[in-house]
Amino acid sequence: MNTKKRWILVLVALAALALLVLALRPSPTVVNSAVVVADRFVESVDEEGRTRLRDTYTISAPIAGYLQRVQPEPGDEVELGAVMFRMEPHPAPALDARSLEQARENLAAARARRQTAEANLETAFADAEFAASEYERYRELHERGLVSTAEMERARSTRDRQRAAARAAEHAVEVAGFEIESARALVDIASGERPPEDQPQLEVRSPIGGVVLRRHRCCEGAVAAGEPVLDVGSLADLEVQVDLLSMAAVRVRPDMRVEMTGWGGDQALMGTVRRVEPAGFTRVSALGVDEQRVPVIIDFDEPERAFEKLGVGYRVEAEFILWEGEEVLQVPTSALFRRDGEWHVFVVDNGRARLRRIETGRRSGLTVQVVEGLEPGEAVITHPGEQIGDGARVRAVRR
Repeated sequence: MNTKKRWILVLVALAALALLVLALRPSPTVVNSAVVVADRFVESVDEEGRTRLRDTYTISAPIAGYLQRVQPEPGDEVELGAVMFRMEPHPAPALDARSLEQARENLAAARARRQTAEANLETAFADAEFAASEYERYRELHERGLVSTAEMERARSTRDRQRAAARAAEHAVEVAGFEIESARALVDIASGERPPEDQPQLEVRSPIGGVVLRRHRCCEGAVAAGEPVLDVGSLADLEVQVDLLSMAAVRVRPDMRVEMTGWGGDQALMGTVRRVEPAGFTRVSALGVDEQRVPVIIDFDEPERAFEKLGVGYRVEAEFILWEGEEVLQVPTSALFRRDGEWHVFVVDNGRARLRRIETGRRSGLTVQVVEGLEPGEAVITHPGEQIGDGARVRAVRR
């Protein structure tokens, strides 16, 4: 075999060995990566909230009575002092058979008492006339000296007593007439009958100009004193209440800027924190964990734009702007992991994963500020697994 053929065989063997080494060498690990960018960074607190009115007025029935049909409906505009609903006296109560028969007997007894009173009145008038004529006769005899003064005074006293008895008999006839009318009203008015149209009605008016928010009662019927009928309020007083976790509420201050999204519109609504209430409350989360919540009240910067589309009890997503900056170096939070008590990331460098320690700053949702350790444009591995180590071969796929 000549030298040329030997060299060809050696080269073929080397090529086969190289191909075998390449075939047996492990392939690079496919990883997700993200680019380190310097962009606008916003540190915020996000939470759901509900719209409400600063002042809501509940119009209730001032007295017990019969409510007429309530005409205003939710969404109707009302003026200050407008009549919201009317009330009238209760209908006549229903009578059972026994009570109705007793009422008829009472009417008959009242009529009999009136007849007795009229008879007594006739007797009293007759006695009064006789006493008056007796007094005139005794007065004439006294003038002629035929009777004493005492007898004349006695006759005058009898006349006055008979006149008083006649007046008492007249009043007794009137009382008997009133008793008849009372007994007749109980019998003649049918059970459950409403009062006539000329009965006085109570008009309840609106204490504020605004809109009707809720109608507790719509149909006519009996109502008790203090029973709510309508809720009214002014949408110009629309605000937002957000119940923040207490650990987040301590970072919120009055006059802090708030962006509200998720309300159904394309553009965010801007607002300002008016008050962080001093008292919190306990709420059980969906996972059954007790959470301490603190109500935070937000005012709309443009209330006219807000209440054109929003009402009371609408859902919004509020983002409280704690801090913001431009050209802030940032990476996804998923790229960070702890090692030896410090934050590290894997940087993709020429197909290799390089371990690098970094110093972080503020956090905002899924991103974190990088203070030291990275440069813009570098690629970091997100969600690094246990198979990734310093110097490992990787194939980065950007997401």
